[in-house]
Amino acid sequence: MARDLSSGVVSHITASSLRPFIAVEIEFEDGFTRAWGGYGAIEIDGNEYLGVGTLGSIGSIAESTQNQATGLQLQLSGVPFELIASALNEQYQGNACNVYFGVLTEEHIVVASPYKIFSGRIDTMQVQEQSESATISVSVESRMIDLEKPRVRRYTPQDQAIDFTGDKGFDYVTSLQEVEIKWGA
Repeated sequence: MARDLSSGVVSHITASSLRPFIAVEIEFEDGFTRAWGGYGAIEIDGNEYLGVGTLGSIGSIAESTQNQATGLQLQLSGVPFELIASALNEQYQGNACNVYFGVLTEEHIVVASPYKIFSGRIDTMQVQEQSESATISVSVESRMIDLEKPRVRRYTPQDQAIDFTGDKGFDYVTSLQEVEIKWGA
């Protein structure tokens, strides 16, 4: 599959030394949480990404030639207990999650715009507690999973009002069910 990598990223990928990184952006009620797999902070499109170093991990990102939804596992370890309560009380299911691939210069600056390698929605979040900290595992599903959900709609006035408030087109559908129509009589 063709990739739309910027010319700056391509030139750094083909150079003799390479400094790649993976960054993750997750939406929560109070805003976005942004992290990347290195140390310190970097800036991507005006947003600051906090480095989690070896504390974070990303599962394999699968790609298929079939039209099927694929998932992804994200894990953050070494989380202090004070933050666990806020993670458990957060409404997270269905929130956006994006994973980016990018390249850094020798000066620790992001080259051009990173490439979005995965986009999905948060499905589940599990917390495993250790003695002094905890590990949070987040399961993210591809947006293609929505294609597998049934779309149940009815030809009723109530269902029509969901999209078109005040529309009276379906008010007479039930009365037409038993009407006998004689054509050409």
